[in-house]
Amino acid sequence: MEKKVSKKKMRKSIRKKIVNPSIEVEYSSIDILTGSDLSKRKLPFMHIKSISSGPVIWLTACVHGDEVGGMVVIQEVFKKLKKEILKGEVYAFPLMNPIGFENYSRKITFSNEDLNRSFPGNENGSLAERIAYQIFTQIKDTNPSLVLDLHNDWRKSIPYVLLDPKPGKEEAYEKVKEFSKKIGFPVVLDTAEVEKTLTYSLLKEGIPALAIELGESDVVNEKDVEHAFNAIWGLLSELGIVKSSEEPSKVIISEKVKNKILAYSQQQVSLTSGVIRFLVKPGEIVNKGQPLARIYNPFGKLMETVRALEEGIVLGYADSSVAFPGSPVMAFGNI
Repeated sequence: MEKKVSKKKMRKSIRKKIVNPSIEVEYSSIDILTGSDLSKRKLPFMHIKSISSGPVIWLTACVHGDEVGGMVVIQEVFKKLKKEILKGEVYAFPLMNPIGFENYSRKITFSNEDLNRSFPGNENGSLAERIAYQIFTQIKDTNPSLVLDLHNDWRKSIPYVLLDPKPGKEEAYEKVKEFSKKIGFPVVLDTAEVEKTLTYSLLKEGIPALAIELGESDVVNEKDVEHAFNAIWGLLSELGIVKSSEEPSKVIISEKVKNKILAYSQQQVSLTSGVIRFLVKPGEIVNKGQPLARIYNPFGKLMETVRALEEGIVLGYADSSVAFPGSPVMAFGNI
């Protein structure tokens, strides 16, 4: 009979040291895969703990390998936490999909699976389910007060909070809605119920969790990093984990969307093929019927003017200026 390995033994310490007598810091890794060349793939793990008890927070990032900005945000948060944590604990998985990251891919390239469609995972399932199981059980076992899952969105996207549709646990969901308003970004309700994401799966277990879209993917945008760091640090200060935030997020939110929960939408889609020329910018408030973009054929003939179906805020452009029938042009948070 095979011996079961305790969760504590799953982590292999890279560096564990006391920065000062009042805190404990651990940087470790968890084995997730042995390759055909016998090389190991690992999940980086970070943990900082104050001797004073308090809230337990998790930060996770890079569940999609091409969404790299959140990893840098976590690095910056931990640098400052080492000097300024007052109470509680902060855990992090800064790179949940190292295989996708190394191959510049959203998915786990070995198995072509989306890790964020594989939670809560399965210890004996597919590769994605096995990785998801390790992540999920590590988080769940700490009984966290809040989990922030950091993502990156479309090209030129603005930062925003993305709420799951309510999966059933009322108390956890109410906490998440309150936390979302303290972050300082527009709050958008996902209109599609995607049940196997990390945040949705945690909410089903009664653990408050929400996703934050931190602007564009593929590259580290330093402005997005700054906005995200300030927003997260401000939330940590609200919880008393650190001192009051000196620098609030510099993202300016229109009064039309402030303290509101918006509906996510990728409508209007293109009806024709051609090249898209955008008429409005991410972050702008648009009115119903307002022109958003024009689509031209290769000879420069105007084929279509795309107009807003509802009043809302532009969240970001499509990743390409190539249009074809049925392709989304922009993402919106509709009021």
